[in-house]
Amino acid sequence: MLNQADQDEHYMRLAIEAARIAEDNGDVPIGAVIVHEGQVIGRAYNEREQLQDPTAHAEIVALTQAAAFVESWRLHGCTVYVTLEPCPMCAGALVLARVDRLVYGCADPKTGACGSLYNIVQDERLNHRLEVAAGVLEAECRAQLQGFFERRRLERKGPSED
Repeated sequence: MLNQADQDEHYMRLAIEAARIAEDNGDVPIGAVIVHEGQVIGRAYNEREQLQDPTAHAEIVALTQAAAFVESWRLHGCTVYVTLEPCPMCAGALVLARVDRLVYGCADPKTGACGSLYNIVQDERLNHRLEVAAGVLEAECRAQLQGFFERRRLERKGPSED
């Protein structure tokens, strides 16, 4: 049986794999996996560009899958793994879904709502709080995102004239 750190890395690797699909589809490579009692019940990636839907973040899509799987909007006993710290919308959804635990790869100082810019998931004024583990496979998650944006900048710049 894997210890908690090994489990966290295992499921984060699945989230990183999901993020690759987003990138292949031209979207920001963010992936999310939801686990309940050792079983993956939600696995998604950003689909904002593909669906032209501002709410199609990996976390939201995975929450919808997980709720359908357990046939309840309450996701007690679930852990969400996501490659980038969730934004305010996603953090709020995690609280509303009553998720127990959040594990994320790299922090997002511009829009992160789980400790960086805000801390919605642990705000004592709300009726539910999550346990948070940050920095799991952080270097890999950060490299995936940075590589995507570097390639995008190069594509926009066009071929250089030598």
